[in-house]
Amino acid sequence: MMLSRLLPRPLADSAFLRVYVWLALALVLTFALALSTFALVDKVRHDHYREQLAEAPMAMLSLQLAALPLPRRDAWLASKSQQLSMTLSLHDTRNYPLNFFQRTSLENGRTLVDEVSGADGQGWKLYRQLPGETWMLRAELASLSEQQLLGLARQLGEWLGEVDGQARLERLERLQSPVIKAQLTDAPPDDLPAAQIARLRDTEVVIQLLPQRWAMTLYLRLPAADGGIQWVEVGPLAAFEPMSLSLSLSLLVAMLGVLAGIIYMIVRGVESRMARLEQAATRIACGHLNTRVKVESGDFLGRVGMAFNGMASQVQALLRAQQEMIRAVSHELRTPVARIRFAVQMVEDMTDSGPVRRQLSGIDGDIEELDGLIDEILTYAKLGNDHAQGVLQEAELVDCRDLADNVVEALAPLHAKLSLQVTPGPSVEVVADPRYLQRALQNLVANACRHAASQVRLTLSDDGQVARLDVEDDGPGVPVGEREEIFKPFARLDDSRTRRSGGYGLGLSIVHKVMLWHGGSVMVDDSPSLGGARFSLLLPLKQAGVTPA
Repeated sequence: MMLSRLLPRPLADSAFLRVYVWLALALVLTFALALSTFALVDKVRHDHYREQLAEAPMAMLSLQLAALPLPRRDAWLASKSQQLSMTLSLHDTRNYPLNFFQRTSLENGRTLVDEVSGADGQGWKLYRQLPGETWMLRAELASLSEQQLLGLARQLGEWLGEVDGQARLERLERLQSPVIKAQLTDAPPDDLPAAQIARLRDTEVVIQLLPQRWAMTLYLRLPAADGGIQWVEVGPLAAFEPMSLSLSLSLLVAMLGVLAGIIYMIVRGVESRMARLEQAATRIACGHLNTRVKVESGDFLGRVGMAFNGMASQVQALLRAQQEMIRAVSHELRTPVARIRFAVQMVEDMTDSGPVRRQLSGIDGDIEELDGLIDEILTYAKLGNDHAQGVLQEAELVDCRDLADNVVEALAPLHAKLSLQVTPGPSVEVVADPRYLQRALQNLVANACRHAASQVRLTLSDDGQVARLDVEDDGPGVPVGEREEIFKPFARLDDSRTRRSGGYGLGLSIVHKVMLWHGGSVMVDDSPSLGGARFSLLLPLKQAGVTPA
């Protein structure tokens, strides 16, 4: 909740944007984690490459050293350290500081590579346990130079030159590794010039660079037992190739882009389904009780849609039952009212007393009022029932100015003391049910006549999208706090618009129902010109047909 308050207003109001922003942040964190993983994997690959590169020379040196007796090993180590420009030493693994994993690797015959930093820069320490012994050979070197490479190659030639035939092949096989490949052939290499081959002596080393592959190959010439020549080819020794940063970034961006698109489509689908649910709820709130949500699946949102449809059906059924009860009661009231009217007329014919006739006249007026109330209730009930049932209106093109003229012409004789007029202007046409639209306008004009002091004015206008019919009077107006309440059934004001002005409290409710049925609205405010109330009917102009409620 606190995080939602800190977000910008568009993010706080939209569940889709909020979820998508959090997912985007998760993608960014995933991107950073992926980069770190790539770097870690590259480092592990580099360490593994160095171990494989050091495997062959350290295996060769440890085998040579293991073949010597203990008294001769120190001299051999000193001699080879000088020849190879590296420090070779022998240590007892039982006393050397090693952790569990390092000790296990050495016992399994692996070569350890440890990168160290010192005053002279970075260097390496190589460790290899002698086969079948507890002694460990340690080699320290600052860097791998051409002199060291040539020295190791000559050492290889000397070691292989000690044996011949199958024994030489077996020694060479023991030096094979995924990084260093070595093979023994009787034919000279094809890619070396003949002149260079002729100048080579026994155990001479030739280094051939392969720039296109960032690699090099070493060739050694060894004497064979039969007096012939054998060639040892070591390589090509390829340099370590880390994963390209641009390639890694491209792959990551592509992966995250696809992932973001998939997440967007998923969340957008959820958002669209929720938007349809919101739209259906809004339509029902506006009175379109036949609205239903399309259920597309049986997941959570599908179950919410089914529950929503069940709720809407229940509300529609309850409203239908209420409207039918109101209509039935109103119809049943007509019979006793008719009998009362008939009895009053009979009593009036039977007496000539003035006071009695005055009382009977008052009773007859009350009966007329009761008849009018029953008519209003029936009209309201029919509108509500049709609204609940989703009954289509008989819509047609209606000229609002002619409609206003007819309403004024019908009501003007009943209010001779008032000035009823329609403001001149162009005609305004809407698609509507002319019967109910005239009833709504007539109710507004009659309501204005009951409260006006001297003048009622009708004004018609449109802005290209909405037609507006204003009914203004110079009466006391409607208080701001009561402007929503007056459209409820049987609502009356307690101050200026009281029961003395007549009416049943259903006229404005009928207007509201009619406008809602037409997809329009009714509003009330103060009249800027007459000073009283201004009731406004708003109807859409560009309407191909009237939609069901």
